[in-house]
Amino acid sequence: MSENQSLIARSLQAVWHPCTQMKHHEQYPLIPIARGEGVWLYDTEGKRYLDAVSSWWVNLFGHNHPTIKAAIKQQLDTLEHVMLAGFTHEPVVALSEQLAKLTGLGHAFYASDGASATEIALKMSFHYWRNSSKSSKTKFISLQNSYHGETLGALGVTDVAIFKDTYGPLLMQSAQMPSPDFRLAEVGESAEQFALRCADALDTYISAHHDELAAFIIEPIVQCAAGMGMYHPVYLQRAREICTQYHVHLIADEIAVGFGRTGTMFACEQAAHQVSDIADFVCLSKGITGGYLPLSVVLTRDAIYQAFYDDRTAKGFLHSHSYTGNPLACSAALATLAIFEQEQVLLKNQATSQAIQAKMQALTHLPIQYLRHQGMMHAFDVQTHNPQFSRDCYAGGLAHGLLLRPIGNTVYFMPPYVISADDIDWMVTQTALVVQQAL
Repeated sequence: MSENQSLIARSLQAVWHPCTQMKHHEQYPLIPIARGEGVWLYDTEGKRYLDAVSSWWVNLFGHNHPTIKAAIKQQLDTLEHVMLAGFTHEPVVALSEQLAKLTGLGHAFYASDGASATEIALKMSFHYWRNSSKSSKTKFISLQNSYHGETLGALGVTDVAIFKDTYGPLLMQSAQMPSPDFRLAEVGESAEQFALRCADALDTYISAHHDELAAFIIEPIVQCAAGMGMYHPVYLQRAREICTQYHVHLIADEIAVGFGRTGTMFACEQAAHQVSDIADFVCLSKGITGGYLPLSVVLTRDAIYQAFYDDRTAKGFLHSHSYTGNPLACSAALATLAIFEQEQVLLKNQATSQAIQAKMQALTHLPIQYLRHQGMMHAFDVQTHNPQFSRDCYAGGLAHGLLLRPIGNTVYFMPPYVISADDIDWMVTQTALVVQQAL
């Protein structure tokens, strides 16, 4: 038995893999990864795979990045962890200060993953209204086809059936507003016109239910799990106006779209000067540490924070995670932010995105539609009758040395920002072959 085969066999016995029907691995073997370098992952036998999805959208600057590694190593020599209840430390303070400056929101509350950030924002909003003597405001709304995580609270505002339906009896009920995803527009209707029509529907609903609504949670600009559904930024502007008018919080779930993915540092900046011009709460995770360590954070307004500031313990936000504000993760996040500042990443990404977009024109001979991009997020929908297209495309990609993870019939690229011109050419060329074979 080879080293690859041995590790696969052990993993199948010992590990329950996420978002996976384990029986499928009888047909689609696990890939045992030994190391990473730049945009490439290498298995235990040396075969390499181009990480076109940034390992579930987290890896911003490539694997084995020296700057982020050095920051973690330096922190490891002084403090690996201390509880954040009653204690503090320099990395968490410095990171919180930088995030407040970048977003216009402050009072950072930390956790370890995106779903937990969603839970925190929902609880904070509910608790704010309770502390403000508006205890009737207990409900939440989100967009159709939205995804906000898979814990019970996050699933309550998620609208992806494969994740949600099984657990329906356990979940709080929420209402879903029409999605402004431009693919849903009528023939002849522009993305902006459609977004405004969806915003009118939001206005109608909130005007009728605002007395019971705590918050509207939204993925700004791109609904990722909906198959990279992209929409016009005017929707965010109108959503902010509506939420302000009717005193409903707006929660921006920037977990997947933050840190440069949409072309600006944060997706809300597509619609306004700063995140705080749109959001009352912002949820951040995934790329915050460059993909090196688990970390998430929720930031909010001073006025919301002040509603919890009281002599009575019960009015405080009584929520905790054991590894809240972990110094190693915060150091990785600080190094990630330093790379953005020192290397003009957003400017460089414009050229990289244009190169990917230009190369993707070579895919138009395939039966595809909605060839689209937003910053460093590129996608297209494949017209196919193959009910196993996504699985076959994933397996075909691996056979060609390419990590793709289609969402239904949507194939997308979210590579690390350090991808080179040669790697872009190779990624798109191989994808064309894979898609053709999976039709």
